[in-house]
Amino acid sequence: MPVQQDPAPSQPQSAAQPAPDLPALALRIKAWARALGFAELRIADIDLSAREPGFAAWLAAGYHGEMDYMAAHGSKRTRPQELVPGTLRVLAARMDYLPAAAGDDWRSQEQARLDQPGAAVVSVYARGRDYHKTMRQRLQQLAKKIEHEVGLAGSQTGWRVFTDSAPVLEVALAEKSGLGWRGKHTLLLSREAGSMFFLGEIFTDLPLPVDAPASNHCGQCSACIDVCPTQAILGPYLLDARRCISYLTIELKGSIPLDLRPLIGNRVLGCDDCQLACPWNKFAARAVLSEFDVRNGLDSASLVELFGWSEDDFNSRLEGSAIRRIGHERWLRNIAVGLGNAAGGALHGAPEILAALHVRLAHPSALVREHVAWALARHAADASSG
Repeated sequence: MPVQQDPAPSQPQSAAQPAPDLPALALRIKAWARALGFAELRIADIDLSAREPGFAAWLAAGYHGEMDYMAAHGSKRTRPQELVPGTLRVLAARMDYLPAAAGDDWRSQEQARLDQPGAAVVSVYARGRDYHKTMRQRLQQLAKKIEHEVGLAGSQTGWRVFTDSAPVLEVALAEKSGLGWRGKHTLLLSREAGSMFFLGEIFTDLPLPVDAPASNHCGQCSACIDVCPTQAILGPYLLDARRCISYLTIELKGSIPLDLRPLIGNRVLGCDDCQLACPWNKFAARAVLSEFDVRNGLDSASLVELFGWSEDDFNSRLEGSAIRRIGHERWLRNIAVGLGNAAGGALHGAPEILAALHVRLAHPSALVREHVAWALARHAADASSG
């Protein structure tokens, strides 16, 4: 997609149309961003050369798993000017997603659900509307506002909007802009807002003044590394996505490895464990947009309830949700694993779980049948063996 631009002026800029005051424009852009529901916007240059060796080594190690798109664009991911020619700056924006109704004890409530074998745990970010659409629409509104403003001054501006949708190193750019620092779990952390937020970017050819990066405040803390159920965080700032529950339940298209299934517990889409353990999330900011309010009771649903959804139910109930991207087949695969893991405690051999699993044992999908059979075998085993 070419960079979007205003039509070129037919005449050179006149003295009566001075170039925009870029520092003042930057301040106005940040105010417009807040008015659109973004918690914060900051400005970065495009030099990611310091990140190239580490990213290349991560790919070479195969830590990206089946996410072939991570390696599919050559150097465009680390060189924004190659992705969108003419780019000089990146406007990095943060949008909080922790539902407004979340109480001060939200982390302990989330942990309590993880300890209930029959509960279906969906990552907090996915319980509302699809953030891709919400972020993209509002970033486009902001970009057009900037375009209009600069156009009034007789200049041109090119821009392109991204939110988890192209070869962009979002965390690296956000860190460079000063939105926060890269935590040991590889997510962005903010002293004011923890990590419960989405990131989005506007690539632009406007030479706006850049903001200073933030300093790292993880210190000696290793809570995120220690708590990871599958030990996917190999060390500070190093994630093996192939072991990450978010990857296994969202990105992986085939069978979940046998040795990792018991470690997934009742997490049916995504995983928030590293964020729940992070001390900085005591400052997690609440969403200001209703789009991120919980839908379909996904903060309280049971595994059996969600496993009973037909494909039509799945598609209609999750219309406008990021969850729909994985499809009904993988949805059932994930929940079957959760139902199998419920065999490790008081729900071992529970009639409602066995009945739900038997209904899907003849499912048209071999992938679903495989995971259902595994779950039934778990319940058939001696309860003392887990």
